[in-house]
Amino acid sequence: MIALLIGAALALVLAFVGTPLFIRLLVHKGYGQFIRDDGPTSHHTKRGTPTMGGTVFVLATVLAYFLAHLIVWLMHPSTGGPTMSAMLLLFLMVGMGLVGFLDDFIKISKQRSLGLSARAKLIGQGAVGIIFSLLVLQFPDAAGRTPASATISFLRDIPWLNLAFAGTVIGAILFVIWANFLVTAASNGVNLTDGLDGLAAGASIMVFGAYTLMGIWQSNQRCGSARVPGSVCYEVRDPLDLALLAAIMSAALVGFLWWNTSPAKIFMGDTGSLAIGAAIAGFAILTRTELLLGVMGGLFVIITLSVILQVGFFKLTKGKRLFKMAPLQHHFELKGWAEVTVVVRFWILAGLFVAVALAIFYAEWVAGL
Repeated sequence: MIALLIGAALALVLAFVGTPLFIRLLVHKGYGQFIRDDGPTSHHTKRGTPTMGGTVFVLATVLAYFLAHLIVWLMHPSTGGPTMSAMLLLFLMVGMGLVGFLDDFIKISKQRSLGLSARAKLIGQGAVGIIFSLLVLQFPDAAGRTPASATISFLRDIPWLNLAFAGTVIGAILFVIWANFLVTAASNGVNLTDGLDGLAAGASIMVFGAYTLMGIWQSNQRCGSARVPGSVCYEVRDPLDLALLAAIMSAALVGFLWWNTSPAKIFMGDTGSLAIGAAIAGFAILTRTELLLGVMGGLFVIITLSVILQVGFFKLTKGKRLFKMAPLQHHFELKGWAEVTVVVRFWILAGLFVAVALAIFYAEWVAGL
């Protein structure tokens, strides 16, 4: 637990101090956000605001994680170091952040709203996701637990949804497809949510906070412990280290949100949104709560569905729109809601979804006693 507190404090300070320094660098180089002309007119004042702020969040997370382990090791040399589960999650976050960074850099260097092509972006996301998906089924610990399982999970693995039923190779392929679907859906969901100052960052802070609590709980209720009934224990490889990483990510976003809240001094860009979304999906996979992700990230689901419905309705009706604009947050802006009002109300929705997910998680454990 001392590592969790140290890591969160380090991440908060690093992001809080590092963000304004990064802003100065971007302003000096003239790297500002390009604003779409077809968006809300109130957003035109944001043209030129530095972007790629997700770089600070990603770097703060990585540095805080390893520094926390180093400090704890210096205090207690017998303490275990970084775990494979956390290392793979960092790989996923950094890899997706790099794809987003390339997208952002092309946008600001070319001064256009389109960065990487949709095909190139999907190839980049797919490459990172496939490598992650293959690696998380390796590296068993002393108890034989691998970072992830080929069985689809809700609050723990669901035995009759074992993707490896058809054989090792086919099962691995099915798991790769499933894991990539989660990673791509979550990263694109956060990316679509990142349209108003502080909206995606604030909602993500709550999600990572929930994974912190879940990781601590799973660590206390791990299978193999003499004081935990077998029917309610958790087969998760490195729950406490995952809790540490979740706390670090949440704290890093708090430090970033100080500068990202309205009026934003910097945007996270695709660098941040893709990294955050991938990390959220990674936590769902590694904590064996994959289907619960749909509830935990309910706000991201609603916003993604608004885009799907808008496009589908537009095509079916040959030009009519279901919303004034998609994603959904812009619809309410065009209805006259102030940007801050939309953000705070959507934060409330995000918090309610997270609370429901935690209630389901705990209720299942209680029911299993």
